[in-house]
Order: sequence, then structure tokens, then C-alpha cells
Amino acid sequence: MRKFTDNKEKIVTSVESVGDSILQLGTLHPDLNKHLFKDDGALQTFLKIYLGDTDIKVLQNEDTPVKDGDVISIIPAIAGGKQ
Repeated sequence: MRKFTDNKEKIVTSVESVGDSILQLGTLHPDLNKHLFKDDGALQTFLKIYLGDTDIKVLQNEDTPVKDGDVISIIPAIAGGKQ
């Protein structure tokens, strides 16, 4: 997804939750929104989102609080290929 963020490896946000960070990311890089969100505004189901090394699904999902220095990773699922 870096091609939608001017190939930036890291983007700093200043918010209080994972969900708000992702919303801010979409505001900073609007072309990324269609890859992050469904038409109804929910996160795409093929995305894995981690706070540090922990999947946010075992935390508080998008409501997971973040603090200065936390790293959020957004990883799209990869499928397909040829056997």
C-alpha cells in the first residue's frame, strides 16, 4: 500500500486509538481510502492490523488505545497464485 502514501514506510499520526489513526491516514492519503474501507465505512475484511506484534482483534479492535511511539501495522491479505 506504500504506493498510495508516496512510498513512505512510516506515517506519524496524533490520535488516541487505532481506528482514529487509520482514519487520519486516509485523510492524509485519500487514494488509500478505497483500500482501507468498504463503502459503508467499515474496515476492509482482508486487512490484518497489528499494534506492535499483537492483532487488534485480541485487544479492543479499532478502539484499541495508542500512545506516543506505538507502531500500527496494516497488512493486506495476499491470496492467489499458481500451483
